[in-house]
Amino acid sequence: MKTCDLPAYTIADLIRTKQLSALEVLEETLERVNQVDGRPGEVDAPEASSEEDLSTIHAFTLVTEDYARRQAQKIDQLIQDGNDPGPLAGVPYTAKDIFTVKGIRSTAGSKILSNYVSPYSATVVERMEDAGAVMLGKVNLDEFTYGSSSESSAFKPVPRNPWDTSRVVGGSSGGSAAAVAAGEGAISLGTDTGGSIRHPASFCGTVGLKPTYGRVSRYGLIAFGSSLDCPGPLARNVTDAALALQAIAGQDPRDATSAAVPVPDYLAEMEKEVRGMRIGLSEEFFRVTYFDAESMELVENPIDDQIREAVFSAAGFLAQLGADIVTDVPLPHTKYGVPTYFVISRVEASSNLLRYDGVKYGYRTAESIKDLLELYRKTRGEGFGVEPKLRMLMGIYLSAAQFDKGYYQRALKARALMRGDFETIFDPKGKFRLDALLTPTAPSTAFPIGSVYGDSVLMQYSDQLTATTNHAGIPGLSFPVGFDRDGLPIGAQVLGPDYSEGSLLRIARAYEKVTEQEAWRSLKPPLVAALDS
Repeated sequence: MKTCDLPAYTIADLIRTKQLSALEVLEETLERVNQVDGRPGEVDAPEASSEEDLSTIHAFTLVTEDYARRQAQKIDQLIQDGNDPGPLAGVPYTAKDIFTVKGIRSTAGSKILSNYVSPYSATVVERMEDAGAVMLGKVNLDEFTYGSSSESSAFKPVPRNPWDTSRVVGGSSGGSAAAVAAGEGAISLGTDTGGSIRHPASFCGTVGLKPTYGRVSRYGLIAFGSSLDCPGPLARNVTDAALALQAIAGQDPRDATSAAVPVPDYLAEMEKEVRGMRIGLSEEFFRVTYFDAESMELVENPIDDQIREAVFSAAGFLAQLGADIVTDVPLPHTKYGVPTYFVISRVEASSNLLRYDGVKYGYRTAESIKDLLELYRKTRGEGFGVEPKLRMLMGIYLSAAQFDKGYYQRALKARALMRGDFETIFDPKGKFRLDALLTPTAPSTAFPIGSVYGDSVLMQYSDQLTATTNHAGIPGLSFPVGFDRDGLPIGAQVLGPDYSEGSLLRIARAYEKVTEQEAWRSLKPPLVAALDS
């Protein structure tokens, strides 16, 4: 097995014990990038069309080889000198191009930031480096994280799914999930605003963890929805996700929303038994409710039967391990998750996008202008793609006093109702007393590229099963539970009360161990399997 396919915890151990050098691991991982990634995303570049473009995954916007080599050499020198290199010693990782890294281009997948080189690094990037991890580069995403397929990026070609390159990777952390699945780094840093870590993790067959809001610092994260955004890790296994969370979690004085809550030992928590844990199932998460523009009514459709069966099978395995499975758990406000997200996220996105004006940093129009307002208009018209423009317009409309219909206040009330639903089922003195809720991560497996893109409303409903988690601020963990008939990964997620990441990791790890001999566990993405043969 190539070292780039090994778990992060194994890589770190091999490097600490001098069986491998950090530089050796890095070079082999860079070779994997050259083999499977193809042309990196670039602004104003053509979309994939050639046979090579259509058969590679295009996860990266920037490969930082020199930066990574300097970090790897630093790790090797620390070990040579007898110093502790950190728990992630020499582990290659990638960062979603929504995090700033000092001296490196940070674009948010948008033309308007295509020339922006950050003077500082995000807290999560600093903490990964302090833990000894080595950053390979920045990976692609939906522009400013606006989307659920990573197709809205201004950097073309957009990422393609390693399991079937005609399919999307999910979004917005699509480049992160694709890179991890294909062995281009053992870990990736992503962000989750309405499901943007868990959704691509499900589509690409990886583990994706959205922490409790405030558990991980947002400092250095290019903001989308400031009350919803959560940085978190994607990995190929639960242990690596726990290692990464251990490295990045904790209060940060530079982020006033970061929580002053002690960080437990996630690796120790993860290995505890699930016997006696109460895990719920809710029918609200096995259907999608959406607005039909023709009938002007809310319509309910069940999720794919294969996904339902996979999630119930996972519940069966957990029951075998002694967990108590509680059915028919009511979460009546789940169906309002996406409409609520439409309002809150657009208002917050519009506010956050106003800073991109062509004056302070980033892209500026080259056309002649007569005044400041024209500079704003032309710069934003040229620099923003369709999705940011739509979200700015919607946010301005929803928050403008002359158009105020009470949408934002209603959305805040709906958010509170969703939070209340979860507080009820997780109440240790209540009727259900759940430790976690087990649900599908997405209502479908990865859909074909181009099949949904362009329909912002339909695209958003692919996040219905994840968005309520962000409204409530609670943690969620997506993990693979098998494949559908087309060979595409299926993900399930566990949700828990505030700061219960250790319990969620415990459940996912227990399932991982009890299914380790299942045939589907040996499957690899075709691109990777082809390299092995």
